[in-house]
Amino acid sequence: MNIRSFGRYAIVALASLGLAACGINSVPTKEEAAKAKWADVQAAFQERANLVPNLAEVAKGAAEQEKAILTGVVEARAKATSIQLSADDLNDPAKMAQFQQAQEQLGAGLGRLLANFERYPDLKSIANYQMLQSQLEGQENRIRIAIRDYNEAVRDYNTTIRTFPDIIGAKIIHGAKPMVPYEAVTPGAEVAPTLDMTPNGSATAAPATGANDNTPAPAATAATN
Repeated sequence: MNIRSFGRYAIVALASLGLAACGINSVPTKEEAAKAKWADVQAAFQERANLVPNLAEVAKGAAEQEKAILTGVVEARAKATSIQLSADDLNDPAKMAQFQQAQEQLGAGLGRLLANFERYPDLKSIANYQMLQSQLEGQENRIRIAIRDYNEAVRDYNTTIRTFPDIIGAKIIHGAKPMVPYEAVTPGAEVAPTLDMTPNGSATAAPATGANDNTPAPAATAATN
């Protein structure tokens, strides 16, 4: 290999390293990682929605007040499942806010319904209800974890496209835009409800904790009349 050929290879190698350092690979890689985490969030919300029909079946014998709440839950489920946010919409704050609001309405309705059901010893003794309650509470926790992981991937991506030297490739080559993190519209709405299961307690929603806190929220107990 003569000096001229070696010089060409050296220039090509340096150019490749320079482009790689400018976000040519890192920006799309981190963008795809964030989109994959969003898919996990959507799957977690869909699994929660799939449990609502089973809850409706168990609630057939409930009092009129619970039936009214259940109607609201079913309507909220219909709205939540009708609003879909694709990976291409993750740069749109308005669409993210619409999706978040619909999911929060469903979550709040489920929390109220479960809290009211806690007043019925006969209902609490039904194995199907106990299993369903456990599934719903577990699903809320999975949703919280999926949201936490998505927000971390978005933070990593947004930091990458705003810092040197990746910002060069992000702006000039990819035209990258910041992604929108999932932030609860209502403070504490991202926290799974914890119910008081003691015989003399009445169920209430647990105090809100931070979205990135992995420690389960402590149960709150309200005095009975």
